[in-house]
Amino acid sequence: MHGYLHFEAMSSHSYDFSCVCCGDQPPIVIMDLHKKGSFHQTVSDLQSPPDDYKGEVNMEDFWDSVSNEHIALGFLTSIQMNPYAVSPSFDCWAPWIGERTRRSAVALNTEFQKLQTPKAPGENAEWTVTEDHLLNELLNQEVEVVRKLCEECDLDPRGSRMDLIFRLKDEMKTPESFEKVFQKIWGASGGWAAILCPCGIVYSLKGLLRAGSPRDFADLLLSWAHVPNKVVYDFSSVLARQMNLRAPESVPFAPHEGRLVAPTTQNIGGANEGSLKVNLTWLTEKRNPADERSHPLTGSSESYSLRDTSEDSGNVLSRVGLAPELSGRINTQVVQQFFSQMRECNYFLTSSPSTNIFLLRNILHHRNVRVNESSTGQI
Repeated sequence: MHGYLHFEAMSSHSYDFSCVCCGDQPPIVIMDLHKKGSFHQTVSDLQSPPDDYKGEVNMEDFWDSVSNEHIALGFLTSIQMNPYAVSPSFDCWAPWIGERTRRSAVALNTEFQKLQTPKAPGENAEWTVTEDHLLNELLNQEVEVVRKLCEECDLDPRGSRMDLIFRLKDEMKTPESFEKVFQKIWGASGGWAAILCPCGIVYSLKGLLRAGSPRDFADLLLSWAHVPNKVVYDFSSVLARQMNLRAPESVPFAPHEGRLVAPTTQNIGGANEGSLKVNLTWLTEKRNPADERSHPLTGSSESYSLRDTSEDSGNVLSRVGLAPELSGRINTQVVQQFFSQMRECNYFLTSSPSTNIFLLRNILHHRNVRVNESSTGQI
């Protein structure tokens, strides 16, 4: 493994992370979180960032340091300490975004703010999403695992599995207990976040130090040169709120706060009945003249935060199927299909944090190259 890592670190890879069909700035992306293949990381080992840290990190410098660590592996014996080893920290941990897709080499990473109190406006919704993730995982655990977790949280371990889960749910309102449940159930790290185009090319990758949330995807998208016109994500309304609060000068998701139409009674009724259709003709034919601050491929400044389906009446106006230009024409399951393919890599990705993300970026680079070659008929 050390030999392979050394070889890849010494190789000249472009790491473009760009699709030959969608270009460097795709107008449509699909995003999700993959919690498997996480690295071993104790949250208590993560120190708070310096007081002057503004949530920005230089991607080029960070990934150069990760490469240097793995170049050094080729010159060290198994018992020697690596002087170039990279340890996770909130102020020195970066995502990877292709050079022609990102705004600059400086990317956002505000993970340190996830569990801070008091929370900023809109943060309560983000916390609920993360808690729901953990509750879903708890429901899949054996009763003895849940019982032991109750004991570790100083809760009554007696009763049925649902009794225990309800106790844990109430207990998870505090950050300390939330972290304890997260470490036991979710895994060592928070997994990794990915942004793909409909063709299946990975455009952005972020290894998470804490449990994943819309904040991580907001960090990625706000680091792009252009926010896509259509973003498909399970927690669409929370993402739109998060990004609009963080960038009020540009309002990334507008109009209608990321919904396809205004949330009127008539529109909601039409969406529920299946009679409402929202035409987005600029997805197939570039708007001319282009809007001010428009996307370079569509000429439209409109951006929507959508989801594949929604049983929530509050999100019904964010369904992908409301737009004829999207319905049945894009594969909204492309991320889940991609994660399914990545399962075969999970067994060797449970390594040190720097090795995990170095391997992951390398695997995704080679995969992107193969998908692009397939699209152009080269293989």
